[in-house]
Amino acid sequence: MKEEFFIKQFKSPYIGDDGAVLYIKEEKEKRKEIIASDSFFEDIHFKRSWFGLEEISYKASLVNMSDMIVMNAVPKYAILNVAFPGSLSLKNIENLASGFKKAASEYGYEIIGGDTIKNDKIAISVTHIGYSKKPIYRKAKLNEFVAFTGDLGSVKKDLIKALRFNKIPKNSKFKIPQLRNNFFYKASKYITAACDISDGFFKELERISKISNLGYKFLKKIDKNKGCSGEEYEILFTFPKKNLEIIKNISKFTKTKITIVAITKRGTFRSVCKENHF
Repeated sequence: MKEEFFIKQFKSPYIGDDGAVLYIKEEKEKRKEIIASDSFFEDIHFKRSWFGLEEISYKASLVNMSDMIVMNAVPKYAILNVAFPGSLSLKNIENLASGFKKAASEYGYEIIGGDTIKNDKIAISVTHIGYSKKPIYRKAKLNEFVAFTGDLGSVKKDLIKALRFNKIPKNSKFKIPQLRNNFFYKASKYITAACDISDGFFKELERISKISNLGYKFLKKIDKNKGCSGEEYEILFTFPKKNLEIIKNISKFTKTKITIVAITKRGTFRSVCKENHF
């Protein structure tokens, strides 16, 4: 995969999870700084005919917030790099900015800078900077439950509709990802490993498998349409069996559906899905 090949060209202990973890010392406590960055490009991740300008910038922000959440990080700042055509009016630019401001207001962080350039298409890069007292990585342990939040498969269906009819349902998760921060922040102390489902459930399972040197015993069958549906931005996570009841209670309290789908075991796992990138 070209994406993985490119990432491997950079040798750093901070690369490999949804965000980089840096250690900083505070006077009263030791906490970890988390930095996560994502790109959102026209005709790669979206078409202008599918989204309004505010929806584009809002989703670009949520996509990166998803990485912060699964790292169990609270965002403090954001840096934006935005390219857009000179044909955009001042009102258009205001609408584009409003999506960034909406996300910042909802998730409590401050936009502190970045860069803008002229381009023939809209291209966005968002970098969030935050902190965590207990970052969650992708490394699972043997004999743990494997679960995911919400439902899978609707994004792939809506993408097919968009490609065929150039229209997306108003409440589609492809348009507005449903982030599970309320559940995850409360459940994080009982969770071992996690990642967001950006490239499809099976692909994320493969990533955890490779990092953890583990395979899975499946308790439920997930069909290919659901397992290969990308940009779901639900959370895949593992946890010790002893924490089952408390995880269930947190899911009820936060009204977050969870599905326990497998148990980690010795072995490996390979995704059967086509690559979403390149």
